[in-house]
Amino acid sequence: MSSTGPRLWPLYLLGGIVVLALLLIWLPEAPHRQQQVMRTMAAFILAIFFAMLWLLFASRLAWGRRLRYFGGAVLVIALGIGLIRIKGMSGDFVPVLEWRWNTEDEAGAVEGGDATTLNARDWPGFLGPERNNRLQGVHLERDWTKHPPREIWRRPVGAAWSSFAIVGGRAVTQEQHGPEEQVVCYDLATGRKLWQHADSTRYESAVAGVGPRATPTIAGDRVFTLGATGILNCLDLASGALIWSRDILADNRAKAHIWGISCSPLVLDSLVVVSAGGPDERSLVAYHRQDGAFVWGGGTDRAGFSSPRLVTLAGREQILIFNSYSVVGHDPHSGIPLWRQPWDQVECVANPLPLPGNRVLVSTGYGIGARLYQVNAAPDGGLRLKAKFANMAYHDGFVYGLDDGVLVCLDPQDGKRRWKRGRYGHGQLILIDDVLLIMSESGDVVLVQARPDRHVELGRMTAFAGKTWNPPSIAAPYLLVRTDSEAACYELALANGRKPHASRLD
Repeated sequence: MSSTGPRLWPLYLLGGIVVLALLLIWLPEAPHRQQQVMRTMAAFILAIFFAMLWLLFASRLAWGRRLRYFGGAVLVIALGIGLIRIKGMSGDFVPVLEWRWNTEDEAGAVEGGDATTLNARDWPGFLGPERNNRLQGVHLERDWTKHPPREIWRRPVGAAWSSFAIVGGRAVTQEQHGPEEQVVCYDLATGRKLWQHADSTRYESAVAGVGPRATPTIAGDRVFTLGATGILNCLDLASGALIWSRDILADNRAKAHIWGISCSPLVLDSLVVVSAGGPDERSLVAYHRQDGAFVWGGGTDRAGFSSPRLVTLAGREQILIFNSYSVVGHDPHSGIPLWRQPWDQVECVANPLPLPGNRVLVSTGYGIGARLYQVNAAPDGGLRLKAKFANMAYHDGFVYGLDDGVLVCLDPQDGKRRWKRGRYGHGQLILIDDVLLIMSESGDVVLVQARPDRHVELGRMTAFAGKTWNPPSIAAPYLLVRTDSEAACYELALANGRKPHASRLD
C-alpha cells in the first residue's frame, strides 16, 4: 500500500450515485415494473464495471494487491457464469437462476387404471366451463384459518406453462420431458398417471422457459391439445390414443413466435378452432372435430398468445381473438372477420373481456394499458389496468385484474380505478361466485373478496416456492395447481360443509 493509503472517495461517490439512481428508478411511478427492473440491473452492472476500473487505476493500492483483487473478482464472476444459468425470467423480467447441473425430471412411468369417481365439478379447458374465467354456483368457506385447503397429493411434472383440463376425474395437462412434448392424464383423486402421449418436438427459450404453453380442451370423449411448436392433436380421453394430428404452422404457412404457441383449442360443435397466424386468410383456422380436415380460415394477422372464445356482441355470435396487432371478431361458420380493431403492442396475452352493452375490454402490459371498445363504435379507455399474463374477471359491474402484478378493481364506465392493492405478481385469477382465487407468481394461493369499495384478503396459503405462471383449475371442491416442475391437488372447504364421495372403479 502507498504511504497515503487507498483512495476511497471515488468508491464512496460511486455508491452514492448508485443509491441516487435507484431512488430515481423506483420512487416515480413507471409505466411498467419491467422497465424499472432492467434499469436497476443496468445500474448494478455499470457500478461493478466502474468499481473494477477504480480498483485497477484509482485505488492507489500496491499493484500486486490490485492484480490479486482484480483476478479474484474475475474468478468469482467466471465461477458464477460457469456454475449458474438463467432458467427463465419472472413476469417483472428478474432472472430466475439455477445450478447448471440441474436436470429436467424424467417422465414417470404410466401407472394406468381408471379414474376415481368423484363428486366434483368439471373444468373442461382453459378458463373454465364457459371459457370466461369464472365458476358460478360454488360457495367457498372464506375463513381459511378455520377451514384451510387440504392437500390431497403432490407430484413432479414436466416443464410447461399449461394448466389442467378436468372431466370425469381425469386431469389432463401438457409437459416437456427431454426431446418429447407430452400430453399427460392424471387421476384427480390420487395423482396417478393414467396415460401419456408423446410427440418428438421441443420448445425452449432462455427467457420464456421450456415446454408447451397452452391448456388442453376436453370435449366429449376426446382431448384436443396444441403444442408450443404447432402440433394440434386429437386424443381419446380414456386411453390417450391418437385419433388425428395436424401441424398448424405447416398447414397455414405460418411462423412460430419467439415465445412459442400459446393458443388453447376452442371446440364448437363439429369444429376445432385455433389461432395459427398464417397469411392469405389463415390467421384463425378451423379443423373438423372428427377427422382433422381443414374447414375454414379467416384473417391475415399474426397470432398473439390469447385463445379464441365464442361470444355474442351486437346480437351476433362471433369468435373473439386477440392477435399480435389486432382484436378481431370472426364469423364462427365461415371464419370471415366481422370487425377488426388495430392494437399497438405485440405481447398480447390476456384474453379480451366481453362486458354488458356490447363492449369489449382489452388490456396489455408493458405500459400499454386497457382500452374499452364498443362494437361498431369509437374506442374509449385509459392506462388504468395493464394485464400482462393474467386474464381479467367481471363481477357486478366491475372488472378485476392484475395491473403489472398488483390487483386492481376497475370501473369500466369511466375507466377509473376504484382501488389498487395487493402485489401478487404476474399470476392468474379465477372468479368463484363473489370471491377471487388468485394463484400468485410466487406460489401463494390467495382468496380475495370481489368488492369495489376496498381490497379484502380473506385467506392465503403457500402451494409452491417458485415462479408460478400456470393458471389454476377448479373442479370444485378440488383445486389443481402446477408450476413448470410440480403439481398439487387441494380440497377446498365448501360453505355448505359437504364432502365429496369417492369410489374406485378399477
